[in-house]
Amino acid sequence: MISVSKNITLKPITEQDVAVLYQLMCKIYPAAYSFLWPDKGNWYIHQQYSKSNILKELKQLNADYYFVLVDNEIVGNFRIVWDENLSNLQIENQVKLHRLYLDEKVQGKGVGKLLMLWLEKQAIAKRYNAIWLDAMDAKQQAFQFYKKLGYQYHSHIFLPFDLMFDEVKKMSQLYKKL
Repeated sequence: MISVSKNITLKPITEQDVAVLYQLMCKIYPAAYSFLWPDKGNWYIHQQYSKSNILKELKQLNADYYFVLVDNEIVGNFRIVWDENLSNLQIENQVKLHRLYLDEKVQGKGVGKLLMLWLEKQAIAKRYNAIWLDAMDAKQQAFQFYKKLGYQYHSHIFLPFDLMFDEVKKMSQLYKKL
């Protein structure tokens, strides 16, 4: 367990945790992102959080994958990919925040901010010069959260998922120089 603050800890996700992670995302993801999908996000959850995909992500050597716990209760997940560079961002030594999902019951209570500050400290200690991430433009709450923390727009892509509504496929890459 890694302490982020007095009541926030990170627990590394292991192969034995795949079912727990899947169930967590079945609860968390639709509450935040169901409006992106005709099927409320079921396809995406099954695809991204299937046992085979999670096991593949856990084997990635330059990545850390955690459950987020608040007062010892699992309330989200947090995945970091070290040494993954955003193309055309002219900064050496970048780290990507790949996933940060939190249960809506802890949103707006500073948990996400503390996790991002913890990540910044870790990145600086490891001599990284920038953190970057993808943020859905259609999810303004998340998009604005990162901008308030000092992340800047770099570029955008349109997600290739056929099952996603066309008008919400835009995702921006944001970065913060450390």
